Amino acid sequence: MSGRTSNVRPSYKARLITTPGVRKADLVSHYLRADAAPNWSQRVKEREGDIVKVASKPAITITITATVLSAIELMSAKRVRGLVVVGSDRRLRGTLMATDIVNYLGGGQLYNIVERRHFRDLYGALTSETVESLMNPTPLYVTTEAKVTDVLRLMVLNGIGLVPVVDKEGVPYGVVTEHDMVRYLHQGVLGIRVSEVMSTTLVVVYSDDTLKRAAQMMSLYGFRRVPVISRSDNSIVGVVSALDFIRFFGEHEALKRAESLDIEDVLSTPVESIMSKGVFTVSEDSDVGEAAELMNKYNTNSLIVTSKEGEAVGILTERDVLLAYAVKR
Repeated sequence: MSGRTSNVRPSYKARLITTPGVRKADLVSHYLRADAAPNWSQRVKEREGDIVKVASKPAITITITATVLSAIELMSAKRVRGLVVVGSDRRLRGTLMATDIVNYLGGGQLYNIVERRHFRDLYGALTSETVESLMNPTPLYVTTEAKVTDVLRLMVLNGIGLVPVVDKEGVPYGVVTEHDMVRYLHQGVLGIRVSEVMSTTLVVVYSDDTLKRAAQMMSLYGFRRVPVISRSDNSIVGVVSALDFIRFFGEHEALKRAESLDIEDVLSTPVESIMSKGVFTVSEDSDVGEAAELMNKYNTNSLIVTSKEGEAVGILTERDVLLAYAVKR
């Protein structure tokens, strides 16, 4: 089954990506019928019910006029990777994800705001910009009357990991995450091996790469966390996640380390300074249900998949597990 380990090296069987490139299309289509409607597994049919039984509540909310720093501090304090954005009337106005923050702090197109509006001023970018600039203003959501399959359909067909649940007035009641769904559908052994649903592509960064490079890799490939490898022997020495970025900025460590107001100064910090050193693995021959148990145990949304020889041959994400539980293959 495996667990926490160290000195795992990528196998020649895995495709290692260490530099930004063209992202391939999502593989969700492999799990769907020709008409793009999910073909639910028997497990989903047996567990159908009201979504309020699954939702995490209350929803962690922030106002649309709050500063980016306030949002980062709240995410860090609550240890969540997504916030529900509300207006003065408390109604849903959008969602803000940790990956949006990473995109803004050097990873993607949102970094243009930092460069052009704040002239790369770190303090200004954190305290003068509001949540409204970074949030998704048209999030997919459901009402409290929705069923489990309603939310699963949104997640599977749109590749999203958080769905707000609102009452009849549009006020957030809670949220449903991939983790919530996996926990709800999990019932022991599934009968599907990890090797059948894992990705054999490993998007990684080196331990001496900069935070900006890590942010770019996460934003480009859409991952919330990526393995960190040693340049000396190619072993996996840790994992850097969007929440590591959130903690770094939300606990003001970035401001403490800044030798100038230029955000590029902070973004030149080596990845190894903020990465988590725990590397969690699962055997490629393990059942997906066992992998789900490991994810719950270690509170992680991805596992490095290893071969019998102990080499890394791929990666398994929470989304892979959810699809294996929810959709017939």
